[in-house]
Amino acid sequence: MKRFGLPLLWLVLPLLCAWLFIKGAVSVGRAQSASAEKSIRESVYRAAMTCYACEGAYPESFEYLCENYGVSVDPQDYAVYYEVFASNIMPEITVVSLK
Repeated sequence: MKRFGLPLLWLVLPLLCAWLFIKGAVSVGRAQSASAEKSIRESVYRAAMTCYACEGAYPESFEYLCENYGVSVDPQDYAVYYEVFASNIMPEITVVSLK
């Protein structure tokens, strides 16, 4: 019985270690993506607040922020939804990862 158990352990142990390593790597990738989304959202929020402080109104579009306040987002990686209700109310900002 001992002869059968030992080779099986040497087969299962490396597979288990590889599985745990891959699971950890995927988890780290997801955490970095969530952090990047939060960072982009905060960047757009700060640019909108700067615009409101300088011009007295929130910008009407996300493109305006990109052109005049230096916001840059890779459109292949992230989609930014910028919804304006009124010029004196903070716009709704949503960032979604496309990958």
